[in-house]
Parts: sequence; structure tokens; C-alpha cells
Amino acid sequence: MEYVTLRNGVKMPVLGYGVYQVTKDECERCVLDALKAGYRSIDTAQSYFNEEEVGSAIKKSGVPREEIFLTTKVWVEHYGYEATKESVLESMRKLQVNYIDLVLLHQPFNDYYGAYRALEDLYYEGKLKAIGVSNFYPDRLVDLASFTRIPPMVNQIETHVLNQRVEDNTWMQKYGVAHEAWAPFGEGRNGLFDNPVLKEIGEGYGKTTAQVMLRWNIQRGVIVLPKSTHKERMEQNLDVFDFALTDEDMAEIAKLDTKTSAFFSHYDPNMVEWFVKMVEERKTKHDSSKEEKNQ
Repeated sequence: MEYVTLRNGVKMPVLGYGVYQVTKDECERCVLDALKAGYRSIDTAQSYFNEEEVGSAIKKSGVPREEIFLTTKVWVEHYGYEATKESVLESMRKLQVNYIDLVLLHQPFNDYYGAYRALEDLYYEGKLKAIGVSNFYPDRLVDLASFTRIPPMVNQIETHVLNQRVEDNTWMQKYGVAHEAWAPFGEGRNGLFDNPVLKEIGEGYGKTTAQVMLRWNIQRGVIVLPKSTHKERMEQNLDVFDFALTDEDMAEIAKLDTKTSAFFSHYDPNMVEWFVKMVEERKTKHDSSKEEKNQ
């Protein structure tokens, strides 16, 4: 395993296992499989609704806690100082841990300043080993990095061959923020797994297109979080440290950049409205469920 050293000296595995869209029914088994395969970085979030299953798997795995780099993220409806602090302590309870290696603010909306101040205080209290953000574009990242006690140590953003985030990476390097990729395969959209350039490069090393995509990001210094519910693919995704792409390979892959999201833009006001609606719907559902329990 290779590591990225965060600004405060904490070492983070450059390749981890992400549990986005892994169901509660499958999550414990998947995390156990990932840890058995050799993964030592697990990435979850409050909005994935599987923190308890992740915590249970870590507990059952037999892998010492200090060997596992554990990440979770605060969801938008929990932003604001007090709500964020309370939600992180609740995440710790669900994960069955007395510290979390990395906590990120999941989206750049709502009172993210109040939320971030809560992360800073939890960091100073020793409950968090590192803090950062997710989905922050350069303007908001620079803003936050400039007016906080602890500039974000990590920014987790959509990053794959078709959306390489070169400008974002430049700004992150300037401010000492580690670049972490979600959807490093672009969820296979636009035929990425069958891309002829990636296939040809992979054939030269006896590697799959997925392995080429992971290796490409790793060589750029970008942390990757591939997700699979199949153990053999988990093992394949981990098998990317025995080869290196040439400068020519990297240049060919660089040409594939469309600079366009495969999913959505956080700059789009329609998308912001969608997030607001989702938060309101979830809050209504939560309040209704709470009322039913109290009756």
C-alpha cells in the first residue's frame, strides 16, 4: 500500500474502499471482505445510512483499530455548530469507535462554516485525527482555507478519466489539501470500462481498464475510493501497485478529459434546489418516524 501524508503528518492510504450505495444488508459482509482482501481505509457517510454496519464489520474483523483509516461525512441537514458536533458524536457511536480518522463536510451548502468550526473543535479535542470537505469547488475551498483555524486537509470530489479536475488539483496543491476521488470509474458511464485507449494501455501491462484508471489517479497523487460488492473485484482493485504507467500513457489518458461532470454540477442552482428539497423531505420523514415512536 502507498500512502499520502496529510498536512498534519497523518498518513492516509492512497487507495480505500468506499461504501456509497452499498445496502445495509450487504455492507457488513462487504467491509469484512474488503478488510480480508487487505484494504485498510474505509469510507462511509451519514447519508449512506450504513455507518452501523461499517462499525460492526470493523469490530468483527479482528483488524486492530489503529490499522484502519476510517472516514465518514457530515450530511447537510446536520450543518451548524451544535448540530454538526452532535451528529459526529452520533456517528462515533454508530461506528463503535472513540475517534474517527477523517471527517468531511459532505456538500458545500447550508451553514458549512458553523459545521466546520465544530470539526475544528472535535479535532482539538482529539476525537478526529483529520478534517476536510467534499464537493467543494476551488472558490469555496480557497474561501474556507483562508478563514479557518485549520485549513481542510482533504477535499473529496468527483474525479475520473473523463473529468480529471486538473484546475481543482492545482488549487488543492497550492493550499496543501489532499485530493481524493469519488467515482474514480465514473460509475462506468460513457463506456469507460470499454474505452479503447484504456484497454490498449491495460493490455500492455496485463491489467484491466479499471486498474489502469486507479493507477492513473494514484500516480497523480490522488487518493481513490473504488467500490465493488464482489470480493474478486475488490482484490483486483487493490492489485495496482506492481506496475507504473509511462509518461506517454499518462499523456494519452490526459487527452480523454472532457472537463464535464458525469453526474451534476454544484454550481447549478437547479441542483442546489434539488439538495434543499431532499433535505426537507428527509427531515419530514425523520420527524414523522420520531412521532410514531413516541405515540
